[in-house]
Amino acid sequence: MATLLYRIGSFSFRRAWAVIAAWLLLAALALGAGLGLGGQMQESFAIPGTESQAAIDRLAAVFPETAGASAQLVLQSDDGAPLDASRDEIDAVASDLTDLEQVSQAVSPFSEYAFDAVSKDGRTAVMQVQFDGAVEDITDVTLDEVDAAVEPLQRAGISVDFGGMLYQDVEYGVTVTELIGVIIAGIVLLVTFGSLIAAGIPLLTAIFGLAVSMGAVLAVAAFATISNATPMLALMIGLAVGIDYGLFVLSRHRQQLAQGIAPAESAAMATGTAGSAVVFAGLTVIIALLGLLVVGIPFLSTMGIAAAFAVLLAVVATVTLLPAVFRLAGSRLAPRAGSRTERRALAAASADGPPSKALGARWVRGVLKAPVAAVVLVLAVLGTLAVPAFSLQLALPSGASDPEGTTARQAYDTIANDLGEGRNGPLIVAVDITQTTEVLESLEAISDELRALPGVDAVSAGMPNRSLDTGVIQVIPETGPADPATAQLVHDIRDLAPGIAAEHDTPIAVTGTTAVQIDISQRLNDALLPFGVIVVGLSIVLLMLVFRSVLVPLKAALGFVLSVLASFGVVVAVFQWGWGAELLGITPGPVLSFMPILLMAVLFGLAMDYEVFLVSGMRERYVHGAEPRQAIERGFAGAARVVTAAALIMFAVFVSFVPEGSGVIKVMALGLAAGVFLDAFLVRMTLVPAVMALMGRTAWWLPRRLDRAMPDVDIEGARLLEHREAVAWARDRDGSVLSAAALQPASHDAEACPATVDVEIAAGEALVITGAERSRSPLAQTFAARRVPASGRLQLAGHTVPSDVARARMAVAYADLGTEQAGLTAGSLLEERLRLRHPWRPSLVRRETREWLSRLDTASRSAGLQPISPRAGLDRAQSRLAVAAAVLAEGTPIAVFEFGNDSPQLEVETLARAIESLADPSTVLVFSAPMPLAMTSRRVHHVPLPPTTTPLPSFTTTPSLEEAVR
Repeated sequence: MATLLYRIGSFSFRRAWAVIAAWLLLAALALGAGLGLGGQMQESFAIPGTESQAAIDRLAAVFPETAGASAQLVLQSDDGAPLDASRDEIDAVASDLTDLEQVSQAVSPFSEYAFDAVSKDGRTAVMQVQFDGAVEDITDVTLDEVDAAVEPLQRAGISVDFGGMLYQDVEYGVTVTELIGVIIAGIVLLVTFGSLIAAGIPLLTAIFGLAVSMGAVLAVAAFATISNATPMLALMIGLAVGIDYGLFVLSRHRQQLAQGIAPAESAAMATGTAGSAVVFAGLTVIIALLGLLVVGIPFLSTMGIAAAFAVLLAVVATVTLLPAVFRLAGSRLAPRAGSRTERRALAAASADGPPSKALGARWVRGVLKAPVAAVVLVLAVLGTLAVPAFSLQLALPSGASDPEGTTARQAYDTIANDLGEGRNGPLIVAVDITQTTEVLESLEAISDELRALPGVDAVSAGMPNRSLDTGVIQVIPETGPADPATAQLVHDIRDLAPGIAAEHDTPIAVTGTTAVQIDISQRLNDALLPFGVIVVGLSIVLLMLVFRSVLVPLKAALGFVLSVLASFGVVVAVFQWGWGAELLGITPGPVLSFMPILLMAVLFGLAMDYEVFLVSGMRERYVHGAEPRQAIERGFAGAARVVTAAALIMFAVFVSFVPEGSGVIKVMALGLAAGVFLDAFLVRMTLVPAVMALMGRTAWWLPRRLDRAMPDVDIEGARLLEHREAVAWARDRDGSVLSAAALQPASHDAEACPATVDVEIAAGEALVITGAERSRSPLAQTFAARRVPASGRLQLAGHTVPSDVARARMAVAYADLGTEQAGLTAGSLLEERLRLRHPWRPSLVRRETREWLSRLDTASRSAGLQPISPRAGLDRAQSRLAVAAAVLAEGTPIAVFEFGNDSPQLEVETLARAIESLADPSTVLVFSAPMPLAMTSRRVHHVPLPPTTTPLPSFTTTPSLEEAVR
């Protein structure tokens, strides 16, 4: 991983303007598509597979008058007089509303079809308005027409408030407080780096990533339902991680510049080392966010996907755009000579220098002096903060959560005060009446059974639809939509369903907004455990790969549990208990039902960010021989300042969304701000070093079998260091196309492994490996980059093995001439190989095939073999020569040919001379043969290996070879 990112950083630095232009174009295309397609955010709480949603879908098909969006017009006389005196005006407005295009019907509170619509004192009434279509289908024009239709009532001294989902406060936008958060992040960056240019770079790359992700979300909104909270959540998370990731890579780059490393090399190294931590940290966040898909709630899945995409763009911008910006800034990013920033950078890079006097170093030394006390103190603080979490109450957004003063909040409060809390959350019971002949009697009997349930305030008479296949009964609970008693009532009604179906042949289903909310909460509760197992499990595996330890990932996961419980406690204390609610503009009440699972997803990923950045430095020191406590202190001190800055930036960004954010965003922002602060400063920077000090060397324990089975992801950059050293060695091999130093090929047969090999082969030369096939074959395959060496150095056409084995393999063509090639023709063999080389140029393939066939026929005749026809069958010698020609047609600078022990000597020598005549004069030829070979016009290097213990087969001529002998 580190080596790959090193190459990406190097490419981005060298092609800076091309990379920047690509990002500009991508951002322009994304924003252009998002704005041009005109995507609109829409609220949809549909949850396929639940009883309430199935009932809504059925009503939409057979009883459309009850299935669309609805609104409540709450009427009150300004002078407190009963509304009965204004009945005519109210009925007229209901009639006018019914005539509107998108309105199915408006029921006057004095209509015979109205139910429980007038308060007992007659001063408050509710007009029910049913629309054609879902909430997202109702246009602003229709809402304006509704406003105009009720103006006669307002002129008559009747106040009108609008309630229902259509009028809830779901419009979110960026306000000045969010910009203040960005400004604070910039100030933190400025203090951290001591440079205005350096402080602006992470902000710049984060904004580019956000521009692409936000444009993509807006574009998708034109084709799919995306809630209003989705882009704001993606913006909040993408901005925070984008700044943080840029901060980590930039910090490493400046540290290396202070050490005198050239800007180009430093940019590539910073991308390879700190960029590896960024990639794995980002991957952890993405895994956590995509884990929301297991919940099975569409709007929540959309939030997770959008936020994960924003994080992905932040990671990609960090490893591609950031190195390009480094190129433009050049050496100006280096700390000033003699400055405090330079001294800190040099001290952080030094492994043997005196102990640092920085605040982070002093902090960790204090923790290490009394680790048990630190653990107890952190557990006490987090445990205290987590106490409110155990009284957590959940609910979806309703009028009660809207800001005070809004029409939806006023309508909700008026209904609750004058008609009862339950009137804000009526339940709809859908009745299938297709199997009964006594429709009205059955509906009346069902209503009586529902009325007898505890917690029911009122039950309407059953109303069948026009086709007499479905009826609806409205149930008004005694309690509000978010009250647990209302949820119990829904379960009680569903418990009655089997008995009602058996007695009346009328299956029933409970639906309505309140029932949907209850089903969502149930779905969330059911998904919480599998979600936690998947997210935490995958992340533990990922951290195990990174840290090569069992206990470190487990400790990280347990620390997260403490952080998330404490953040839940803070949210409950503020949003539910009302501590400081007025200061933050919050209306106390139940917490959003999807807050816990969403907060867990985001916070887990962010918590693992700090774990990776802090503990990777500790592991790096430990791997290089430091004692456990010294590794903890040095690793912590090297990352503490950057992690502190990153945590403060995230805290500032998240907390800036609290004062002016919507109800959905407020709770998430406060929870994330509290969680990030507590996790970074109490868990990661206090509890983690204390626990690791207590564990000592055991912290890095990993079973040997598991260690061998897991891939090495090289987050510390050890393989990158080896790659850089190998590249420097390869550059010193001027004039050599193939070089090996102390090379030991890998082999399953230990006795067959030759001693180390040292060779330098220039262009146009040949290398012949002789000896036992079991010893020369591994070496030949190593020179062909088909096998990774056990040790030593190897470069093939400038590409090092094993660090650049993929490119090295592309520079070497390989053929095993010891196997039989039956049923081949020279034409088909060459055409197939050239088609792979030029897949999009068929005319060039045909031309080069003819040229190579001519050269092959000439070489065959010169070697004394029979002429070769393009489509005729080939004998043994001809087929092997044709295979060799196909290999040479690949045009690689190195070609490797293997002969088996059963290959006759004369045939091997004849084919070797023919291959030499076919090959380009600059191509390096490598032969693995049972005997030494001579070349006509090439300098030959020999690598003799232990001789074969199996005698060569007796010489048997083929007709073509017999003619050559004569």
